[in-house]
Amino acid sequence: MIELRTPAEIEQMRPAGRFVASVLEATRDAADVGVNLLDLDALAHEMIRKAGAESCYIDYHPSFGASPFGKVICTSVNDAVLHGLPHDYRLRDGDLLSLDFAASVDGWVCDSALSIVVGEPDPADLELIATTERALDAAIAAATVGHRIGDISAAIGDVAEAAGLPVNLDFGGHGVGRTMHGDPHVPNDGRRKRGLPLRDGLVLALEPWFMRGTDEIYTDRDGWTLRSRDGSRGAHAEHTVAITADGPIVLTARSS
Repeated sequence: MIELRTPAEIEQMRPAGRFVASVLEATRDAADVGVNLLDLDALAHEMIRKAGAESCYIDYHPSFGASPFGKVICTSVNDAVLHGLPHDYRLRDGDLLSLDFAASVDGWVCDSALSIVVGEPDPADLELIATTERALDAAIAAATVGHRIGDISAAIGDVAEAAGLPVNLDFGGHGVGRTMHGDPHVPNDGRRKRGLPLRDGLVLALEPWFMRGTDEIYTDRDGWTLRSRDGSRGAHAEHTVAITADGPIVLTARSS
């Protein structure tokens, strides 16, 4: 069911957006060569505890997950492109790390993601990250009343095509509000002027993610982490965006 939020409800979502942004900033800043992924998860867990927030991940068990996720943040490294389950791994020089985090504050959920390189970066990785961020910017710009879901999808797909990147359509953006994942689904490629009309009060998590060499993925033995079929690296960018008559509002905007 697709739900529209009142202006008052969108205002009530802002604390969740600010909290999610703060956790991503903190874990991003803590990520460095030699840092364990479990330490990043512990940092996010402690911030949840101190804020009196609730994790959207720890008990999350959808049909595509082998078991409840058990951690509070996704840490996807290199060819791990989505849903990276934190484990005993110390980041190495040049690793491409994607952080994806969602939490509930006072019953409202926001969801966001970013990608960085720790240590000395490969310019190709920086360009891949920049491409996902350009795609997210294009998606947000298209998230206006009077457009359709297909306009957002096409905006993302156009950025990928210009960069020569394939697009996986298995996972994409989604509705968000009282729960982390809701309708509608927002594919990362599509046709303009098709799909659900965008109306005032619709809140979406928009999340382009690209892999350098393939659009095919497989599930790691941990039952959660999704990896590129050919071993190529991936990057991920995501914001929770409220569509309003005055334009899109990025609820998870970061200060840096």
